[in-house]
Order: sequence, then structure tokens, then C-alpha cells
Amino acid sequence: MDTPPQPYRPETTILDLGDAFYDPVVAAHFPETHLRFRNDSAAAEVGLESLGGAEWIEHFGRFVPLPGSLEKPLALRYHGHQFRNYNPEIGDGRGFLFAQLRDRDDRLMDLATKGSGTTPWSRFGDGRLTLKGGMREVLATEMLEALGVPTSRSFSLIETGEELERNDEPSPTRSAVLVRLSHSHVRIGTFQRLAYLRDAENMTRLVGYVLRNLYDEEPGDNAPARLLDLVVGRTATLAASYMAAGFVHGVLNTDNINVTGESFDYGPWRWAPTWDPAFTAAYFDHAGLYAFGRQPEAIHWNVMQLAVALRAVSEAQPLIDILETFPERYQRAVSDAILWRLGVVPREPTRDRALVQTIEQALTRSETGIDRFFFDAFGGTAPEGAASDDLRAALVGYAPRKPRAHAYWSGVPCSMLIDEVEAIWSAIAERDDWGPFHAKIDAIRQMGEALAG
Repeated sequence: MDTPPQPYRPETTILDLGDAFYDPVVAAHFPETHLRFRNDSAAAEVGLESLGGAEWIEHFGRFVPLPGSLEKPLALRYHGHQFRNYNPEIGDGRGFLFAQLRDRDDRLMDLATKGSGTTPWSRFGDGRLTLKGGMREVLATEMLEALGVPTSRSFSLIETGEELERNDEPSPTRSAVLVRLSHSHVRIGTFQRLAYLRDAENMTRLVGYVLRNLYDEEPGDNAPARLLDLVVGRTATLAASYMAAGFVHGVLNTDNINVTGESFDYGPWRWAPTWDPAFTAAYFDHAGLYAFGRQPEAIHWNVMQLAVALRAVSEAQPLIDILETFPERYQRAVSDAILWRLGVVPREPTRDRALVQTIEQALTRSETGIDRFFFDAFGGTAPEGAASDDLRAALVGYAPRKPRAHAYWSGVPCSMLIDEVEAIWSAIAERDDWGPFHAKIDAIRQMGEALAG
């Protein structure tokens, strides 16, 4: 039976918080608008798949308001720890919240931008996004979604016809504006800002907003502790999913962690070629603070900062007790995530953890590519190149969670290593050839179908 179309259901829920949380802004006017990517799958989930080409450009390139949603874009206010240094002078500097609406699961969703112009929080930036940066975010979100990572989704990418000067790529370079679909842009840094301002009233208001609108719960006794408990669970799952995917976000600052545990805001990301805990994504991360193997620690540290902020409206001990559950929740979540990617049905926690440890050891010793290993091992077979007697023994008794029937399994593993990303960009930059980009998205979605369920 076909799924009935999702009706368009606009919202303006963010306005319930009041103007202490955002600044109305005006979108930049771009000289050109060339549609480069349109996510019809995501659009169908929020009732926007029927938009024609011209309408799409009007809304997501010119930012004409969507009917019934926000009348003006809003640049959200927040603070954040950036590489563990507190910065009270940040906020939405090159993006804004454009619209809110409901998805097929009745979740409140945000359509927000990157590269849409300057705001009061731009500081010395131009408020723009390079086309390469937009292309990379589309590839990252498509790959993460296919690998089971909770992530924002790239909704639209439009090239805007400006030449940008950047220090980290050949300039002038092409410009773009990205729209992402996400289950909220409320960040840990949103709470930190209110703690910094000693604004307990708005802190209480924000706690209630998040519980009601993002977790579908009415605030009860010690609502801040309940919120922290929910965020700890979601972020432990996020950290685990990064590890199972072999993904390195690169900039896990508190303003880049939202309170629904959904990954977003992709800059210098990389996929680790092998299971190397020291592998980093950002060239400026000299100390390896956000290295592949340190991401669970980094996310745990960020959630601690949320607890510190919530001390403005809560006693300390309930928050401490909840924070101490993060390691155990992470261990459960990483077992589930790795066994999901391995394609086997979990058995019991102690044995599952032993299997995960054996997989990590086998990957580390053999230096087999992460994507190659999970492709060959899907369904519970120990690959010859990375196998050991311990791994074979650990896999005994694990049943496949689905057969290797999809055509994907007869080909080669889909990966997203930096050389391929650069080759896809070179085709665009040198020949305006978008064929490799779209072919890669098709291949990623094939992998997602093979892994799904």
C-alpha cells in the first residue's frame, strides 16, 4: 500500500520563546540562483514535494516565506565552548531559522540556512557559504543517514553567483546557499548563553519549550533533570553512531551539539580510512581534541556543560547522577550501532560488548578499511583479511538481521574518503560536471537501502 502524501503543516512554535532568543534578519539578495541539489525524499516528509522549480527557488534561494510559517527569518542567539574556550560572542552568523513545520511522524522540524547573508552575529564574516562547502555537507548528510547516524538532512543547495575569498581553498571560489532540515536548532550553547546572563526565567522557559515541542513531554518535577536525562541518552547514541560509521565530525563544540542528539553543521569532516583513534578531520585541531577515538569523550564533556548551565534552575545532585550514566549508555549504544552495521541480531549485552571489542581489535591490528570490513562481514561472516580466531569465535551464534539480497552486496563497498570527495569537487570546479556528485548520491542511497531495517 502506498503511503498517503504528507500534508504541509506549518508552525511558528519558536515564537513562543519570545524575542530574547533570536533576532529578525533579512536574507541576502543573490545575483544568481542555480539549483544544484533538491532533496525530494525529505521534502515529501514535510509536505513540500509538490513545489515547482520556480517556487523552490523563490522559497530556498530568495527566502520568500512559506505560507503560515515564520514571516521573517530569525537568527538564533547562543554562546558556546569552541575547542574548550568559552565564547559569548557567537550566534547564527551566516544562517537563520527560515521556517518550522511538522513531519510525517508529527515531529516539529526546522528549515534553517547556511550561507544566507550577514546577521548581528556575523562579526567579521561575510555570511556566505562556498559551493564546495555546501556540496560537502550534502555528501556528509547523505552518507550519515545511510549509515544510521541521526543527522540533519541537506534539503536544498543553490549556487548563488558570487565569488568568495577564502584562505583554505583556491580563491575566488563559487558561492552557494544551503537549506537543512533538522529536528531543532536548539543547542547546548543556547542554554549556556542564558546561564551566562543569569537569566533563570528564560532558562525555565527554554527547558519547557524543549520538553514540550522536541520530546513531547509536559514539564514535571525537576524538569531540568528530566531534560538532561533525555539529552544524555540521545547524545550517547550520537557518539556511538559516529564510531560505528567511522565518521569524524571535526568541530564538536557546544554550539554544534543540539539537544535532540542530531548531528549537524558539517565543516572539516572526514571518514577515517582505518580504525585509528588518533585520526583527525580538522587541520587546525593540533591537539587531536576531536579525533575519531575521542569523540565520545568530547560529546560527554559537552553534555557536562549543559548540566552546568542547568544549575541555574536545578539542584546539582540530580544532574550529577544523570551525567554519570553517560558511559554506560554509550557502551550499550555503541554495541547496538556496530552490530547494526555488522548486520547481525544482538544477543545479550556482555557477549555483544565482547564481540564489539574483538571487532575493534581486529580492525586495529589488520588496518583493514572500515567500509571494506563491514561490507565483507555483513551478516556475521569474518572477512579473511581482517579475521582472527578470536573474531570467528566471537561471531558464532550471531544470526543475520537481513539477507545479503540487495544488489549493493554484489558490488563494492560505498565509502566517502577524502580523495573521492576532492575528485567530485574537481569535476564541478573544472568542468561544471555534476555527474559524479549525483552518481555518488545514488550509490549512497543504494547502500542505505541495503542496510536499512
